[in-house]
Amino acid sequence: MSLKIGFVGTGSFTRFHCDLLAKMDGVQVAAFCATSLDKAEKAAAGWNGAGAYDSVASMLDSQRLDAVYVCVPPMAHGEIEMTLIERGIPFFVEKPLGLDIELPAQIADKLAARKLITSVGYHFRYMDSTQRALELLQQRKVGMALGYWMGSMPKVGWWRRQDGSGGQFIEQTSHIVDLMRYLIGDVEEVYAAYASRVMHEVEEGVTVPDVGTVTFKLASGAVATISNACMLPGNGPTGLQIYTNQGLLELTRDSLKDAGKSTISEYKNEHNPYVREHEAFLHAVRTGDASRILSPYADSLKTQAVTAAAARSAATGQPVRVGPYR
Repeated sequence: MSLKIGFVGTGSFTRFHCDLLAKMDGVQVAAFCATSLDKAEKAAAGWNGAGAYDSVASMLDSQRLDAVYVCVPPMAHGEIEMTLIERGIPFFVEKPLGLDIELPAQIADKLAARKLITSVGYHFRYMDSTQRALELLQQRKVGMALGYWMGSMPKVGWWRRQDGSGGQFIEQTSHIVDLMRYLIGDVEEVYAAYASRVMHEVEEGVTVPDVGTVTFKLASGAVATISNACMLPGNGPTGLQIYTNQGLLELTRDSLKDAGKSTISEYKNEHNPYVREHEAFLHAVRTGDASRILSPYADSLKTQAVTAAAARSAATGQPVRVGPYR
């Protein structure tokens, strides 16, 4: 069965996903929707007659699509998802789900009523190393975790505005929050401290903090801290360290290191996690079997709730309880 896929958004991640889908059998990139027809036409130009549209409704009126990929900035969510739900179209949405928790929670309620296939782009879950860590943790007791996402500030204007991206912890570091949740369980309370140290002085229009750290109490009784910075001149480390009664597990983009009392083992990723998340989603669209999707919308809402709670804590200076959401 050949699937016709539409895209909402025409940025770099849309191009990235399109290039991966082009290498997969039985998949046709058939339509692009953007905030202007000109943008959509430019995106569609290299895709064998793909249609170009300036609204999701017109795209769905014109083509019979099997699924839609939503790759838009955090502030642009809402109407897109609601339209897809009303039309009964399965969708893959890039993280994060929005700027806050209220709108994603409304979308989740609509989805629950329709039982629609969804997937969210938390691709760290699909890494070989993550799955190996999940196996090892079945036999270990976690005491705490330390996570980090350190780097420079993206050059796109919306990312630098609090009302555009929600800040680094929501837009980027949610990957590490989601990885923590997936491996060691849900969060009950957060306490966050953010600061603006450098970037607001050297770049125009910066309203997001450029450093921050968040402490978590987990439902299991474990504790964790995740920190981020976007003030470095280049790339920095990204990963999650999990401290257990049998040693340290350290996950990065490339591998898992298992450091015990006297030995260190490393498990490198052999498969592309982005390809695996596409395969899981498209398999579900074809067959109705969503068991291979590791990050459906309803679960990703819990990650969104944690990052939104961290933003509230940083703003108020007080600990914030999380959820429960679903």
